[in-house]
Amino acid sequence: MTDDVDFVRVCRVDELPAVGAAAADIFGHVVAIVRTREGDLYAVDDTCSHANVSLSEGELEGTTLECWLHGSRFDVRTGEPSGPPATAPIDVYPVKVEDGDVYVGTTPLNA
Repeated sequence: MTDDVDFVRVCRVDELPAVGAAAADIFGHVVAIVRTREGDLYAVDDTCSHANVSLSEGELEGTTLECWLHGSRFDVRTGEPSGPPATAPIDVYPVKVEDGDVYVGTTPLNA
């Protein structure tokens, strides 16, 4: 899955919120790095597919990230919306951790 993907270091794990999301700029493209209560890390497009707002400013419940503006909800594992108003998915990127550093792949998994 990730053998042929280019990865970019974005931060240290300890720089992320204990639970929630933080924005990271990867070559001019902003992604939301998400850490669940279980400690799993995901990376998704930071822009809601319904409205042009930052998803990293939203609330995380389990593996669902909610847009703060209109309440669109996305599964951070798949990028799929779980209800209106969003109907289009967001991109999901591979994530790996090495020596406490978080790396995000530059190619979406669901492209």
